[in-house]
Amino acid sequence: MKILVINPGSTSTKIAVYEDEQEIFSKSIEHPKEELSKFAKISDQLEFRKETVLKTLKEAGFDLKDFACISARGGNIHPVPSGTYIVNQKMVDDMLSLKYGAHPSNLGAPIAFELANQYNIPAFIVDPVIVDEMEMVNKITGLKGILRQAKDHPLNQKAVSREVAKRLGKKYEECNFVVAHLGGGISVAAHKKGRIVDVNNALNGDGPFSPERAGDLPNISVVDLCFSGNYTRDEILKMLAGQGGFMSHLGTNSLKEVLSRIEQGDEYAKLVYDAMVLQISKWIGIMAVVLKGNVDGIILTGGMAQSEKLVKDITEYVNFIAPVYTVPGEFEMKALAEGALRVLRGEEKPKTYE
Repeated sequence: MKILVINPGSTSTKIAVYEDEQEIFSKSIEHPKEELSKFAKISDQLEFRKETVLKTLKEAGFDLKDFACISARGGNIHPVPSGTYIVNQKMVDDMLSLKYGAHPSNLGAPIAFELANQYNIPAFIVDPVIVDEMEMVNKITGLKGILRQAKDHPLNQKAVSREVAKRLGKKYEECNFVVAHLGGGISVAAHKKGRIVDVNNALNGDGPFSPERAGDLPNISVVDLCFSGNYTRDEILKMLAGQGGFMSHLGTNSLKEVLSRIEQGDEYAKLVYDAMVLQISKWIGIMAVVLKGNVDGIILTGGMAQSEKLVKDITEYVNFIAPVYTVPGEFEMKALAEGALRVLRGEEKPKTYE
């Protein structure tokens, strides 16, 4: 069965073709910033991105009528449990409205929906970015009406959890894991028997600071910043997500550059790096407590998990909790294909977005 996978990102649209579990084609279509700046809103990019997908497939010699389905990255909709969802009109309308958040991933389902309708094949999304399986006790904060939110990396987190479970000779649903996705944003989650029962808000909320996110901050200091009169709301939001972490301290979001500065004797770069390592490790400890210490493994994944030094430094803090497994990089494309395959093979029932 041929499956088309579509994953829109900030400056690229990744596509891949799978025959069952085997990837037979992949391409990242780059979109220069000046090209995207012509569109006022992310939703305005729909036709442009769809046409680039069609052009690339045609040049590669693929005919959409030969595909069994399309599987796309799911963007911002109202919170849903994990799983594979049939793309329907309500889902498309909610993503294009941007009312739940504006991110290029919102374009995945609409592109898939239009192509699937044209060629009379099903379209799916798998474990979208707003998967919410958090137990209510983990959402409660010290202010009534303010709840912790699940905004993280469920697609990749669940994909690597299934991989490590396989290594252990178990099913994902039989295991308890603490998973740390280490990228521009960092999410640390407690996976309990196949469900993400607790996770930090990796977009602009709690958690460790990262190359681009501010993470946990002292409340009163944030209030003072907001009422200082020196910044607009949008400027403060950018400080929290985009200009926080390494960007705030060191003016770069590159772990490689930070490590290079440390090698050259930059003591402040070392201090900031050490602080990030400690915060990631603390959050792994928090999630181990959520699981009451019953942890089959700690999984480090995401782009920064390719750094042997970062993995080693985190492992020194947390390996007393459970064995540490490294699955570096991201497996979103494979996870999207496998989620669709489970439905096509009858191993999993597709869910309906309502």
